[in-house]
Amino acid sequence: MNPPKTDARRHHDPAVRGFASDNYAGAHPEVLAALALANGGHQVAYGEDDYTANLQRIIRSHFGAGAEAFPVFNGTGANVVALQALTDRWGAVICAESAHINVDEGGAPERMGGLKLLTVPTPDGKLTPELIDRQAYGWDDEHRAMPQVVSITQNTELGTLYTPDEIRAICEHAHAHGMRVHLDGARIANAAAALDVPMRTFTNAVGVDILSLGGTKNGALFGEAVVVLNHDAVRHMKHLRKLSMQLASKMRFVSVQLEALLAKDLWLRNARHANEMAQRLAEGVRAVHGVEILHPVEANAVFARLPHDVSERLQKRYRFYFWDETAGDVRWMCAFDTTEDDVDGFVAALKEEMAR
Repeated sequence: MNPPKTDARRHHDPAVRGFASDNYAGAHPEVLAALALANGGHQVAYGEDDYTANLQRIIRSHFGAGAEAFPVFNGTGANVVALQALTDRWGAVICAESAHINVDEGGAPERMGGLKLLTVPTPDGKLTPELIDRQAYGWDDEHRAMPQVVSITQNTELGTLYTPDEIRAICEHAHAHGMRVHLDGARIANAAAALDVPMRTFTNAVGVDILSLGGTKNGALFGEAVVVLNHDAVRHMKHLRKLSMQLASKMRFVSVQLEALLAKDLWLRNARHANEMAQRLAEGVRAVHGVEILHPVEANAVFARLPHDVSERLQKRYRFYFWDETAGDVRWMCAFDTTEDDVDGFVAALKEEMAR
């Protein structure tokens, strides 16, 4: 059967590659095939479809019999909905200063979620019980927002990883203070691949209460999910998702993408490949005199420092972002579709610009 005709035209060069973000990558072919499979005919809207029902089975296979997924449009929406579900109107969230919810979500947790973020500087993007205690106080002080949640990111915004024991220690410490724990898992697949453990090993098995489960950065076209791991910790998830404008009418098209990723091992294959490309990139960069790698390369990100003018010239050849432009720090991200040739070509270009 011939593919249907369309008046749409390609407006980009698919040969252009970059290291700016794993969001730059397209959708994985297996995800696109799943979308086509779910298309056609009528399915009940707003999550009462067969694909969303099957997604629940798959989520339970990864996170235990009590887990429940609430598909949403995007990562910011997942975080805002999850944090609202754990807090009162006067509640606050303790997080790393570098946390995505603090730096890269346009103030959405505070402006849309009505939350106060209590941030803590960290050298590597990771919280510890001791760092949490810098903000974990004043529960009876009506002049201070009440700390009710600790939010961590796995892997972190600096590309580093928490071990399961580190997350367990955070959960035990937070719970002892009556707080809940949220895990921002936009790149949870990369973390599980790097640690070589199931996702449950550092989520529900160690005490995480709620999870923002990423899909877009790992091969989905769009869509994430809030996964409730501890139902005693949350309230009114269905109402919060709708109130936060994250309830998809044609939810089957979000759910089937997560099914395609999670039903077998596509999520893991994609993440392992991205991580491997980051290791290849780091190895090549280490051999370039004058370039410093800033953090351990543990997942699919490489953070480096190099002369500002070199970065500006290199950006004309490959897209990437400054992390701290004043210091000359940059971030290079690898994705599921990054190839060895992409990495080797970038390293060669870096060497050329450093030599100018």
